[in-house]
Amino acid sequence: MSAAWIPVLCLGVCLLLPKPAGSEGAVPIAITCFTRGLDIRKEKADVLCPGSCSLEEFSVFGNIVYASLSSICGAAIHRGVISNSGGPVRVYSLPGRENYSSVVANGIQSQTLPRWSASFTVTKGKSGSQEATGRAVSTAHPPSGKRLKKTPEKKAGNKDCRADIAFLIDGSFNIGQRRFNLQKNFVGKVALMLGIGTEGPHVGLVQASEHPKIEFYLKNFTSAKDVLFAIKEVGFRGGNSNTGKALKHTAQKFFTADTGVRKGIPKVVVVFIDGWPSDDIEEAGIVAREFGVNVFIVSVAKPIPEELGMVQDVAFVDKAVCRNNGFFSYHMPNWFGTTKYVKPLVQKLCTHEQMMCSKTCYNSVNIAFLIDGSSSVGDSNFRLMLEFVSNIAKTFEISDIGAKIAAVQFTYDQRTEFSFTDYSTKENVLAVIRNIRYMSGGTATGDAISFTVRNVFGPVRDSPNKNFLVIVTDGQSYDDVQGPAAAAHESGITIFSVGVAWAPLDDLKDMASKPKESHAFFTREFTGLEPIVSDVIRGICRDFLESQQ
Repeated sequence: MSAAWIPVLCLGVCLLLPKPAGSEGAVPIAITCFTRGLDIRKEKADVLCPGSCSLEEFSVFGNIVYASLSSICGAAIHRGVISNSGGPVRVYSLPGRENYSSVVANGIQSQTLPRWSASFTVTKGKSGSQEATGRAVSTAHPPSGKRLKKTPEKKAGNKDCRADIAFLIDGSFNIGQRRFNLQKNFVGKVALMLGIGTEGPHVGLVQASEHPKIEFYLKNFTSAKDVLFAIKEVGFRGGNSNTGKALKHTAQKFFTADTGVRKGIPKVVVVFIDGWPSDDIEEAGIVAREFGVNVFIVSVAKPIPEELGMVQDVAFVDKAVCRNNGFFSYHMPNWFGTTKYVKPLVQKLCTHEQMMCSKTCYNSVNIAFLIDGSSSVGDSNFRLMLEFVSNIAKTFEISDIGAKIAAVQFTYDQRTEFSFTDYSTKENVLAVIRNIRYMSGGTATGDAISFTVRNVFGPVRDSPNKNFLVIVTDGQSYDDVQGPAAAAHESGITIFSVGVAWAPLDDLKDMASKPKESHAFFTREFTGLEPIVSDVIRGICRDFLESQQ
């Protein structure tokens, strides 16, 4: 007798799934809140979800069609098949796919997943005798007579090794399928020893080949078991070993708040290179450092003398790593017998005090703005000065553990608009800058510099951040500026002076740090401040990087 067919899923085209004869009276299998699609090894199954599952505990990947590592009950609530009070659910196995989407539905935020090998979808299930008799679902057994294993609760992980780590593996024809699998095994061992967990290290994986491919993100898995399963599922891509392209892509696209990056946690890329890269890796290393990413290179099977002519840059390792000090480079002779190399690499990845590239000009600076509020400025031009200040400030990663911003307005008197410790979010800082009231009065820039050094920088003299002072003025000071500026320089404050209209060039140079030509700026009109924004930001980053050498 032919089976009946029922429409289950319509995504432009309706998907019809078979409804086997004799399934009406099946008793649902009791499952837990954490049972995943991959735990049900059937094409179709009726299950019974318990009530009172915490919505925050669910891991759900996709929408309508869910990756098989998703919680079945979480997916059922997400799709609206059941409520949080539980109930019967019918599960249909589907093939794997790419690009599982992220959607908020019924109190659950599903996650994106670039690719997975199997999927499932859910519909309303039939109530069986198990539910009708009111027996406790926790005592129910699957038809096979075996109790389904309860997925363990998420572990905190190794709190002494908190890092956000991307493994950038070699998927080129250089390495080949066999060594690619050995590489995956090694990465799995490293991931296992790291102690992955909610409060410990988080990891993701990117494959370098002709074109880079993010296999999974930091937020996708927070248990070693799931990470190992995901690594196992990664397929070999082939092509050229465009490691530089992949490293640049990882630095720019992988480490974002949306993909699971945590504030104040070191960002690390472990790059595996079998042989040598096909493209330029030096520029990618520079980009990674600018983004605060600590690059480790694990090189395997270095090129032999006969192959050196094929290598674009024999010093590619030294130019790509975070620092060329030996700490960030690691060599293995081949992919065989690599177990002994796992622990030393893990120890490096967990040594946070050596992660020097976590500090960048965007997250490790204190910037105070000294703003001229004299009568010659005028209210409309004063607003343009505040816009100039805002455009610089918003570039930096302002937080309680990151960049700090302060502002002082001056005439003959000085007024601290806000100090470094008053606001720890970018939104609050920009809001308070917009609301600064224009003072109006004379111009005593020298006194204002001394006031700022004493009252604004003084309280943070022990801060690890590098100190910068940006002075914006439109006229000549009635007092000496050279002495106070020299005192500021001696106390470790780098000064950028920005003059408008009648500001004398000699005063600007006297205030600016050396070299004067890259720290002093002038524009005839207040509208000319806008192009100077990028010059000041580049200058701050340049000075910061030079101070770290």
